[in-house]
Amino acid sequence: MANEQDEVQANPEATPLALTSVTQEAISPGDKLQFPSYAAKDLLSIGVCIPCIIRLSGIERHNYSFSLSAPILGSDTEAIEDDNDRNTCCLCLGILQFSYIDDKGDFIKCKGVDDLAVSISEMVKKEGHQIDSFSLEVSVPSIILENEKRVWLYLKRKYGSEQWFQGKPPPICLSAKDALKICITKPLETLLDCKSSSSGLRIRLTYSHPKASNGNGNSIKRNQDGFKMRKIIGSDEPSDISNCNVNSVADDCINPSQEVIFPQETIKEPCHLALTCYRTSIYMFGRYIKYSRNVSQTRWVIGEERMGEASVEEILGNNILPFCRGDSYKFHAAGREDLDVRMLGSGRPFLVEIQNARLLPSEMIINEIQSKINSPETKLVGVRNLKVVGSEGWALVQEGEAEKQKQYAALVWTSRPLEDDDFLSISSLKDLKILQRTPIRVLHRRSPLEREKIIHWMKIEKVAKSSQYYLLHLCTQAGTYIKEFVHGDLGRTHPSIGSILSCRAEILQLDVTDIKMDCHLAE
Repeated sequence: MANEQDEVQANPEATPLALTSVTQEAISPGDKLQFPSYAAKDLLSIGVCIPCIIRLSGIERHNYSFSLSAPILGSDTEAIEDDNDRNTCCLCLGILQFSYIDDKGDFIKCKGVDDLAVSISEMVKKEGHQIDSFSLEVSVPSIILENEKRVWLYLKRKYGSEQWFQGKPPPICLSAKDALKICITKPLETLLDCKSSSSGLRIRLTYSHPKASNGNGNSIKRNQDGFKMRKIIGSDEPSDISNCNVNSVADDCINPSQEVIFPQETIKEPCHLALTCYRTSIYMFGRYIKYSRNVSQTRWVIGEERMGEASVEEILGNNILPFCRGDSYKFHAAGREDLDVRMLGSGRPFLVEIQNARLLPSEMIINEIQSKINSPETKLVGVRNLKVVGSEGWALVQEGEAEKQKQYAALVWTSRPLEDDDFLSISSLKDLKILQRTPIRVLHRRSPLEREKIIHWMKIEKVAKSSQYYLLHLCTQAGTYIKEFVHGDLGRTHPSIGSILSCRAEILQLDVTDIKMDCHLAE
């Protein structure tokens, strides 16, 4: 070994590893391995796999899909066979060896990246997703990052004085996670017959390892400035690692008096791999119309008693979910009405969030969903303008509660017949400001606050063949309590219809007739 090292120092240009044509084709013409063969054999002897040696050499554009038997050590077949037969890589923990423990606890060793890609594609197809494109996500345990730092320091301490090592930037140009994504993306594109992109369909490979859970013997503290301090094994002095990252490992990140031991222990098993496939939420936007006075907006149960015969949430969600073949749904609406209040006119804007939809609904499917909900058999709830939207629909529903105006029609009783002057006084009020304390009927679930609201306009008309029953039409700011504005809520809302007319006023029925929102999606 000493003679080989002397030869390397005398002729640095002859030091790079010999490559066969198979491996050379996977490396760009301008790339070549920078390690001398004895350094590569050293890494192999301590348990580092060949793909990790390639990464350590600084080659970023390498195709890592070649078999682990790729003879990068030239004619050294003994070293190659050793790499094939030996235990899990102490650096990548088997990730680039394509070996792992599956969810059943069985050890799986793929012959190459193609085998792993087949397993992933079968899982995706089994889930039944409509696949137009996909996004690949890989999560690896943090101990791999620590390993990458330590192996570079190991090399620096051992070979830092040699010419081939001097001036090399620390530590690894390509992470194990990125290396895996590079080599597996193309096979997956072929097997799934689509391209990888920023897709809503996410294929996720989550690697975990017991060593990461148990820690690697280092304890984290913080210095006086709040930066993390790591206690070095065998030393009482912690070192500041606040400036350490994956692309920079400085000598002061580790106690210089301590010998760098890598690996710290033999890795007996590879990472555990969890394969998951899911689609980010899709959103169905539209307006619902509620015809019944016995339907709540969301499912409402008090104790064991259900309030109302159904809910808007269940009627819409249970009709949309099967068509999208999703796991579950969430219902969101721009405000709400009471169970006994109808929602008429153009309807209330809503959003149904479908989680992990396996089918993206086409225009034909959307029309089918809308027709089913609007079927004459079910006259409780209707829907209009149903469409698939992006995140802008979610923003609209959230912002709509504060920005919209609402119009109502209320059946009102007064303790005295109204005169012509009463009709004029009501209709003449424009942008009337009122103060409302939290109504008594909701005080048990709402904070006791005082809110200022605006009544934009009102008009009142007689009900035929009646002297004390009237229809009150009004347009208000979002969040106004209409029932309390009519009867005053024992003085907690002021002014009110009762105080304006100087008589007792009660509300008998209420309908929401329109919700105005400044957005094309709401139309």
